[in-house]
Amino acid sequence: MVERQLRARGISDECVLTAMAEVPREAFLPEDARGDAYRDGAVGIDEGQTMSQPWIVACMTSLLELKGHETVLEVGTGSGYGAAILARCAARVVTVERHARLADQARQALQELSFDNVEVRVGDGTEGAPDAGPFGGIAVTATAEDGPPAKLLRQLLPHAPLVCPVRTDGREMLYRFRDGEREPIVPVRFVPLVGEVDQN
Repeated sequence: MVERQLRARGISDECVLTAMAEVPREAFLPEDARGDAYRDGAVGIDEGQTMSQPWIVACMTSLLELKGHETVLEVGTGSGYGAAILARCAARVVTVERHARLADQARQALQELSFDNVEVRVGDGTEGAPDAGPFGGIAVTATAEDGPPAKLLRQLLPHAPLVCPVRTDGREMLYRFRDGEREPIVPVRFVPLVGEVDQN
């Protein structure tokens, strides 16, 4: 997976590549989906959600340019696999999931693999986690309409990046936001970002 799906497609962050090689994807999947753990595509999990394909997880983590000392926010825990990769490249991860069942499953998987630097929360991820910030990076694993929630941008440290898929005019694109700039990365397809109220 690391050589064919990641390094060969331009992922060069060695911390991310090492994490992807060492963290077992199958440990974050339901038993009946574990045979698909390393395929080059998304894998369905409970609550109609998905575990992103390996390249997307590696790409989003790499775009945060983590040095190892940061506290990172993840919006959309899903299976917990993305949080595990982030946790290998940052000092601390706070991850927020709106489905309590998924949060419980992710928390259990992370605990079984001794990821003690990840805090899994249940709630509205579009609100972020202001009590735990500001953050050295934010990864949003669901598609926002037109742009990321303003509340998330306000929880970034100066010069820190936020990575988020955004739908504009019916097209989804992964962007990196930093210092008021928006950098398009690659077309993607994610589940929609859902918040309780309009965040802007």
